[in-house]
Amino acid sequence: MPKATLLFDYRQILPEGFIVKMQLWEVPAPVPPATHRFKYSLFFGLPDERIIGFDNERGKGDHWHERNQEHPYTFQGPAKLIEDFKAAVRAVSKVRL
Repeated sequence: MPKATLLFDYRQILPEGFIVKMQLWEVPAPVPPATHRFKYSLFFGLPDERIIGFDNERGKGDHWHERNQEHPYTFQGPAKLIEDFKAAVRAVSKVRL
């Protein structure tokens, strides 16, 4: 069986202590219930607190988190995903990614 291909892996700890992690893989088959062939995990927060997160875990599909709230997300491609993640971070902080 073919393996996932890592397309993007970005990690940074900002001077304010915030952590930014963005990972995107192309997978051989969609991760149910998603219909696209991408697996992703984007995180903005502190060591013990997720402030913003976008992911598509198996069984849940595409969604994003703002602190303790979970929202549905419509995946429109990798570039739009990263753009939406950055916009969500800007909406809750002064951090500009």
